[in-house]
Formats: sequence, structure tokens, C-alpha cells
Amino acid sequence: MKKITIAIDGYSSSGKSTMAKQLAKKIGYVYVDSGAMYRATTLYALRHGMTSRETGVDTAALVAALPDIHISFTLAPDETQHTLLNGEDVEKEIRGMEVSGWVSPVAVIPEVRHYLVKLQQSYGNDKGIVMDGRDIGTTVFPDAEMKVFVQASPEVRARRRYEELIEKGTPSDYDAVLANIKERDHIDTTRKESPLRKAEDAFVLDNDNLSREEQMEVLVKLFDEKTRG
Repeated sequence: MKKITIAIDGYSSSGKSTMAKQLAKKIGYVYVDSGAMYRATTLYALRHGMTSRETGVDTAALVAALPDIHISFTLAPDETQHTLLNGEDVEKEIRGMEVSGWVSPVAVIPEVRHYLVKLQQSYGNDKGIVMDGRDIGTTVFPDAEMKVFVQASPEVRARRRYEELIEKGTPSDYDAVLANIKERDHIDTTRKESPLRKAEDAFVLDNDNLSREEQMEVLVKLFDEKTRG
């Protein structure tokens, strides 16, 4: 069976990362969470005083620091993929609301996107990869053989995100989560550099009312179709 590149794009908290991880595990492919790379970069900016509620992101300082930002992935003892920032496991920290509140403003910076896109593309040299994000099928891997665009209503996504945070023991407020998701949607879809949009040849997966099992059935069927022959 030929190896292909699988690009899964979609809105914030649409469940694309979960399904991408499950699909990669099921078909024996490598999984890369591109969103975690932007979150790790955002965490670096936060830790180094490069963000301010009054002035926003200190773009010049962050761009100058990019060569010092090294992002990699490792498997934890429970076989889940964790994100490393300069060798430190920051998986839990990058999923918090503070990083969520700043990741979109960081992600719109062209130099940040160019830096991370080159890194992401290097992961796909040998195919056999599943990558999820906002611009994987349009910018990172425009020639990917399988493209999926995941969507769900803001309210459904906010509920899922809220429940996930509560489950992890992170104090959260549903209304704040919903407001954050709507703000990120606006930033992601209106930014000049690689805005979130559906690739023309992407399969649309609306998962408002689909279980994880049903989503996986759809993805595996699509994968089988793309790898036949």
C-alpha cells in the first residue's frame, strides 16, 4: 500500500487533533500536531515577556528569538505524544487558557509562520504522516493526497473545550471559553498570512453530531479510497 500525506485542517477545538492522533495510530503513520508548535512558540513569548495587554506581541523580539526556539515531540509513558520546548516537556502548559488567549496573535506573524512551516514540511519528506492545523492542506502540504476540513459550531466546540479543561483540573468558565473560540475563529480566518480556509479538494467533516467512532469510520474509509491501487 502506497504511503500518502494526510492534512487535517479545521477550526479551534473542532476535535481535529484527537481524530488525527487516532487515525495515525490506527494506520501506523507518524502524527505531527502543528498547533502545538504554535502554542510552544507562544509559551516561549509569554515566558520571555514578549506579550502585553496594552501593546500586544513584541513581534521584533519574538522574530529575533526564533533561532533559539527548538520544538520537538516525544512519547510519554502512556504513549501519548508530548511537546518539548527546548527539551522541556510543556504539553500541559501549552493547553492552558493563557496560551490559548495569545496563540492566534502569535500565529499571524509572517516570520513565525514561515519558520514553523519549513519545520513542518521537513517532517513530511518521506510521507506516511498525518498533520493537523489551520493551513496544512493549503500551505504546508498543498499536494497532500488526503485533505480533510473539520468544522463544528462555536457552541459545540466551546462545550468540548470546557469539559476537556475541567477534566484536566483546570478552572474554567464556559462563556470565557466560547468568547476565546469566537475570537480565534475571527483572527484565524481573517489573517493575511495563510488564513484558515478549506482547500478546494478537501473533504468536509462536520462533527457537530458525530461520535469519535463515527468520525473514525469516515476517515478510515476515505484513507482506504486514497491508498487503493
